[in-house]
This record gives sequence, structure tokens and C-alpha cells, in this order.
Amino acid sequence: MTLRLGDIAPDFEQDSSIGKIKFHEWAGDSWVVLFSHPADFTPVCTTELGLTAKLKPEFDKRNVKAIALSVDPAEAHKNWIRDIEETQKTVVGFPIIADEDKTVSVLYDMIHPNQSVTATVRSLFVIDPQKKVRLTITYPMSTGRNFDEVLRVIDALQLTDKHTVATPGNWRDGDDVIIPLTVQDPDVIKQKYPKGFTAERPYLRMTPQPNK
Repeated sequence: MTLRLGDIAPDFEQDSSIGKIKFHEWAGDSWVVLFSHPADFTPVCTTELGLTAKLKPEFDKRNVKAIALSVDPAEAHKNWIRDIEETQKTVVGFPIIADEDKTVSVLYDMIHPNQSVTATVRSLFVIDPQKKVRLTITYPMSTGRNFDEVLRVIDALQLTDKHTVATPGNWRDGDDVIIPLTVQDPDVIKQKYPKGFTAERPYLRMTPQPNK
């Protein structure tokens, strides 16, 4: 199964480090970052889960829940969490799905046979409160993810959902944004973008970021 942007993220019920999880019910009305790992007790994964744990205050500010996954059992997750907390100097405040039967891995196409026929690659999904997939990123097993980029994209998605804008390359919260080409009526532009705009080309109209 291939998930595309805008698809409803598949629901599932699976064991985890905190017990059985019904995914859509657990997600509630939050944004979700669902990310997979090749295996427990591995070095890259340990650093990634530590980073995610340290970002909890930032996720909370954005109404985001994190949830990890590997095909190892729940008991292994619980033991690994102790290692993560000790070595990364943090507290893992999110669940790790125990996808032993690979149900979730198949639903989300997390196993890439040219990388491994059994272990999941580093897939990451950002899912909005309507359970729609808004972002997918897949890293190879050897490369740790950039969680600053995950936060940046969530900021951009939440901003563009609220306001009729787009974000330029390398945009960061507070930078100028783009007026989409779909907005052409001068009266609408004045109403939606009261701070005005600059246009080096008719199709490239930059305006200060609207208030959140």
C-alpha cells in the first residue's frame, strides 16, 4: 500500500510500550508524528528517540503527539527505553508501537525490501487532526533524521492551514511568506494581507508572516 499526501492515515490496533493502542482514538484531535525504526538497541535509533523525547515541549506547543514504531516486541521497547533515557539524558514520554506481526509496517509501506526484508526503514509521517497524511519523509537506515525539519514543516503546515499563504524554501517561523497565485483580486489581497507585499515579479509576491 502506498500512502499519498491527503490520504486518510490507516487506523490500526497494536501493542506498544504503554499497552494496546487504537491509533485514531489515541491521536484524538492532535497532530501526530508517526516514525519507524529498523530495530531496538541500535545506535542511530537511540539518538533519534532521545531527540524526539527532548522536543516534547515543542511538540506540545504545536498540539503534536509523537509515536514511534519498530517490529520488536513491547518488552524489548520497555528495556530499550531505559537505555535511551540513561544515554540521552531525557525521559521518553511517548509510546513505541510493537509491530511484531508487521501489520502497521505493511499498512504504511515501511518495509523496503532492497534495504531489509524484515526491518522498517526510517519512515516518518505527519498526520493532521482530520487524520490526513500531510507529509512523508523516508530516510535510509544509516542516516538519522533531522527533527528540526519536522518541526519546521509542522509550523508551515499549521500556518498555511490557518492563512492563505505558502512558505518559500528554507522558511522559518517569522520569515516572510508567499501570496499564492490563486489569490488575484486586489480587494481580497488588501483584506487578507493588510501588511502589504513586495513583488519582484508578478508571480512572486512576498508578505510578512500573518499572526498565528
